[in-house]
Amino acid sequence: MELKANIMDEDQLLRSMARIAHEIIEKNNGVSDICLVGIKRRGIPLAHFLEENIEKFEGVRVPVGHVDITLYRDDLTKVADDPTTSDCEIPCDLTNKTVILVDDVLYTGRTARAAIDAIFNYGRPKAIQLAVLIDRGHRELPIRPDYVGKNIPTSRNELVAVNLEEFDGKTGVELYTIAE
Repeated sequence: MELKANIMDEDQLLRSMARIAHEIIEKNNGVSDICLVGIKRRGIPLAHFLEENIEKFEGVRVPVGHVDITLYRDDLTKVADDPTTSDCEIPCDLTNKTVILVDDVLYTGRTARAAIDAIFNYGRPKAIQLAVLIDRGHRELPIRPDYVGKNIPTSRNELVAVNLEEFDGKTGVELYTIAE
């Protein structure tokens, strides 16, 4: 893999998350009925960035949970004879809530679809919205985000790497070319 471009530095990433928080507040006429749900792994800290920004802007701490979509994927082989989800936490009753699914990169749409399936195992929300830091295109399913930090047109031989301090020791977004 070869680094092709630095797409976002830490400040740009944090500004994008603040902007998305404002958009969530505006679109939902406040935050009284929302719940943030990060998609494991990098969607979780991004959901917490949104939570912090919403609290700063609105003075309200919204519930934040997370889902592990591994067992809901339609493009992976069977994991085990009796699979169980090991890492899902939904912090509130989803009835009449708007769930904001949070992920780092939207690509084919399969992860988002799997997360929607996982959410429905925990209740029937009023609505589900999708917030992503990066939309790189190449959708295979009719999934479109409600909130986007940045659109990055890519080719299939490129990789978008979202780096977050807790996983990577740095924060930002990079674009790599994958050797063919």
